[in-house]
Amino acid sequence: MTHDTPLSPRPLRHLAEVHRRVLTAARLRTHGVTTAELNERCRAGGPWRLLLPDVVLLHSGAPTSEERLHGALLYASRESVPGVPAQPGAGDPHRGAYAEAMLTGLAALALHGLPSAPPPASLERIDVLVPRPRRLRSTGYVRVVRTPDLPVARPVSGLPVAPVARAVADAVAHLTDPDTVRRLLTEAVRDGHCDPAALARELTEAKLMGRAPVADAVESLMAEGRAAAEDRLYRLVTEYGLPDPVWNVDLRLPGGPHLGGLDAYWPEQAVAVELDTRAPRQDEDAAWPEHARKREHLERLGITVVHITPGRLRESAEQQAAVVRTALMAAGDRDPAAYVIVLPR
Repeated sequence: MTHDTPLSPRPLRHLAEVHRRVLTAARLRTHGVTTAELNERCRAGGPWRLLLPDVVLLHSGAPTSEERLHGALLYASRESVPGVPAQPGAGDPHRGAYAEAMLTGLAALALHGLPSAPPPASLERIDVLVPRPRRLRSTGYVRVVRTPDLPVARPVSGLPVAPVARAVADAVAHLTDPDTVRRLLTEAVRDGHCDPAALARELTEAKLMGRAPVADAVESLMAEGRAAAEDRLYRLVTEYGLPDPVWNVDLRLPGGPHLGGLDAYWPEQAVAVELDTRAPRQDEDAAWPEHARKREHLERLGITVVHITPGRLRESAEQQAAVVRTALMAAGDRDPAAYVIVLPR
C-alpha cells in the first residue's frame, strides 16, 4: 500500500498534496491506521518516518521545505476535533487545520518575502507561535515561541504566518549578528511590510530595544517613517481638495504656556492634525498620559485634534481625508475656540 492508497472509507485524496504527505497520528487513525500499523510503517527502513512527535511523514525520504513547515504547524496546532477538516469560510481559514499556531521568526519573514531572511529549507529551527498557556515543548527542528496574545495570522502560500512586525521581533530575539538585524529591520519597513511604530512596539514588548543595533536602526527608521508620513499628509491635502493649512506649527496661549506642536492646523476652523509616529519606550505607560493631556487641553480650548497614523495614511487616505473634511465642516456648529498664537515649529 502506498501513501496515496485510501486507508479507509475516508480517502486521503480530498486533502491538499502536502496534507497527504504529512499527517498527525490522530488524523491517520481516522483513516483506519491503527497504532500497531503506524509503528510498523515508521520502523527503521519502513515506508514512513516520524517527522516530529505524533507527526508522520508518509514517505521515507528527506522532508521538503513545505513538508517541514506543514509538519511544524501540525505539531504545534491544537486539534480540537481530530480528523475533522476545517470548514471553508468558517472564521479563521487556518483555525481548523492549524488551530492556535502560526509560523513566526525567520521562516515567516522568508514567506513574507524579506530578502535577508534565509529560505526555510536552510533553517535549522522553525519558530512557531502559540498561546502562552499551551503545554508544548520545543522539539526536533521546531522552536516554540509563546505569546499572551496571539495575533491574527496572515495567510501566505496557504500557511498561517505571523504579521511581519511580530515575526521580526521573534527572529531578532535569536540573532547575534548586528548587520543581519539591521537589514531585517530596514527591509521590514522600507519594503512596506509594516510601519516603524508597529515594529518598535513589538521590539519593545519583546524587551529588545536595549540592544544598540536594534535601538539605532529603529531610531533611523522612525525618522524616515515620519518624513514619509509627512509627505503623504501633504499629498492627502492636495489630492482630496482640502483647504491649505499652516504646516508644522507650535501653539501658545497669549502670555501663557506652550500647548504643543502640530503637523497641520487650520486656524479659522480650529482644526489640527497630528501624526502619531511616536516610538514606544520602556516608560510608555508614563509617556501616554502626557500625550493624552495635550490633546485634552487643546480640545478644552475648542480645538479639534485629528490623530492619524502613518498606516492609515498609507492604507485609507480617502477615509482620513473625509475625517478631516468632516471636522472642518463641523467647525461652524461649535463655539468659537480660544485665541491661540501660531508659531512655526
